Amino acid sequence: MSWLTLTVNADAHDAEALSEALLELGALSVDVHDALADTREERPIFGEPGEPPPPLWEHNRLTALFESGAPVEALLQQAATTAGLPQIPQHQIATLEDNDWVRITQAQFDPIRISQRLWIVPTWHTPSDPSAINIVLDPGMAFGTGSHPTTQLCLRWLDANLQGGESVLDYGCGSGILAIAALKLGAARAIGVDVDPQAVQASKDNALANQVEAEFHLPDSAPPIQTDIVIANILTNPLKMLAPLLAGSARQGGQIVLSGILREQSEDVAAIYGQWFDLRPPIVEDGWVCLSGVKR
Repeated sequence: MSWLTLTVNADAHDAEALSEALLELGALSVDVHDALADTREERPIFGEPGEPPPPLWEHNRLTALFESGAPVEALLQQAATTAGLPQIPQHQIATLEDNDWVRITQAQFDPIRISQRLWIVPTWHTPSDPSAINIVLDPGMAFGTGSHPTTQLCLRWLDANLQGGESVLDYGCGSGILAIAALKLGAARAIGVDVDPQAVQASKDNALANQVEAEFHLPDSAPPIQTDIVIANILTNPLKMLAPLLAGSARQGGQIVLSGILREQSEDVAAIYGQWFDLRPPIVEDGWVCLSGVKR
């Protein structure tokens, strides 16, 4: 079986209108991404909970997928009219042949080396270093495959700072990767909390696959405890809102680790958490910041 793909370049306003029109006209899917991706002009866009959705890029590339035999040219003309475009935009139509999409997807995810002794390994790969600490984790519905800089910053912090026997709270656990890593690195207890039930279930499944006994909860069912380490890899606005809760979850003399923070946001976050913690200089990677400190 094959499909037809339609590729169109458009500005932010036209891209949104065209996407909606194409979907109404029967497109199976429409993907919108930065037309300048992988160039020096590429511009990342990040959204924060509690804020309006960010606008699209100035230059966008739409890729719409249609069933084989669909009158794509005519549908684009109709979509352009619906979107208020004065003329049909420049475009390309191509045939997409059927493939083993599972194999192709898996080929995009290789083992990730986090540190000298810590790796993230998808289930379809053999560990590159069997003697290392290998976390078995597949890309899934929950955030945290080990590929994002914020996750790697937290994993490296755990690798460098866990002494063994600590209790760890992973707030916003996603895939459970940080709680799982903490246990594999010597923590005595790890508790993960997430507002998404699918993330909680994914974390439980991943802990089982890694043969560790981590605990995962929705916020309302999480045990009210103080831990030696509180780690939260989420986003700036939630970190600000959750500051009293996260600070209260760390014991006196315990440590906090915060990530998911853009470089330009780090001073605001540090000012809030500085009420309770003596913070160390931030660690920066690819524009993302990891803050850590000790509770007074």
